[in-house]
Amino acid sequence: MLDAAKTAKRPVHGPADHPLVPAERVGILLANLGTPDNYDYWSMRRYLSEFLSDKRVIDYTAWVWQPLLQLVILSKRPFSSGEAYKSIWNHEAGESPLMTITKTQTRLVLKTMADRYGDQVMVDFCMRYGNPSTKSKVRKMVEAGCQRILFFPLYPHYAGATSATANDQFFRALMEQKWQPSARTVGAYFDHPMYIEALAQSIERACAGLEKRPDTLVCSYHGVPKRYLMEGDPYHCQCQKTTRLLKERLGWPDNEIITTFQSRFGPEEWLQPYTVEEVARLAETGKKRIAVCAPAFSADCIETLEEINQEINESFEEAGGEEFIYIPCLNDDAAHIDALSAVIESNLKGWLDWRLKPQRAKSGCQSHRPCPSTWSADTASTTKKQQ
Repeated sequence: MLDAAKTAKRPVHGPADHPLVPAERVGILLANLGTPDNYDYWSMRRYLSEFLSDKRVIDYTAWVWQPLLQLVILSKRPFSSGEAYKSIWNHEAGESPLMTITKTQTRLVLKTMADRYGDQVMVDFCMRYGNPSTKSKVRKMVEAGCQRILFFPLYPHYAGATSATANDQFFRALMEQKWQPSARTVGAYFDHPMYIEALAQSIERACAGLEKRPDTLVCSYHGVPKRYLMEGDPYHCQCQKTTRLLKERLGWPDNEIITTFQSRFGPEEWLQPYTVEEVARLAETGKKRIAVCAPAFSADCIETLEEINQEINESFEEAGGEEFIYIPCLNDDAAHIDALSAVIESNLKGWLDWRLKPQRAKSGCQSHRPCPSTWSADTASTTKKQQ
């Protein structure tokens, strides 16, 4: 990580007592949902209280919701959620898989950006809930001289309960800065050619090791209340488009790829079909071999490793299913890092472009493949055929 103290200098025309100012750079702040610090009761309660108190997530009236949450839900749920986290916990690192994977993604994106822009960029990550907080990382970037910050919620699809609440927290952090940096937020990338290509490659790799292709590929997306769709949230439509583009790229028949939604919470109707019910229906109608992927998640987490790979798997097998294949999230896959880097470069335009040419001239840009910023669906297809 950059040491701002080593680059801080007094302005050329500033008086002798002028405070030191760090060298100007651009910050790239990756953001994910969050994770509890541990799976014990109080760690889980703190995390769940912050998460379920977010009005973007649960928009019920506070005087109705908070007593129910604090007195009923949080007296029991931390125990069951803690057991679920314990079953997937990275005990060696003392953290959740989401934390481990996000750290690795950040390190790889940093390497890609540093190769192109040198020390003119700073790459870090934060969590919307839990630690490290968005506020702490924004403050760290400002102190390191980031006069421009690109905020990147790691959600391929936009939803008010994910992308919007992450942006809200980022803007709240900016409000506390005396010298407020210029800021941009990265939008949804659910239909980006490199993201679709990375998804397709991961599915092809998973199926290549099987004797027979699964009867059905289930694209399971995190659910939201159906009411959100009716109120204008584009999440449902973006999920459907990702599945369609993935189907076109794979060249599979329409009836072999379906869209479902998981993680339902509360009494109201959510987006359907529900994954846990749909996999059981598939088994009952003769689809004995299925694969499940989770395109809405940039990293494996409790909803994939525990809910899909355990609960949803059990629903399928109890209904008569015979073979259940979970296809991991893109995580730190090279094609995924290339896709994220391409999205970042697209959103950096005008901030670092003038530094790009000298950097490439110096390195000679001897890469055997196109730089992500110039990648297209055609070049992705061509490269795949060459391989």
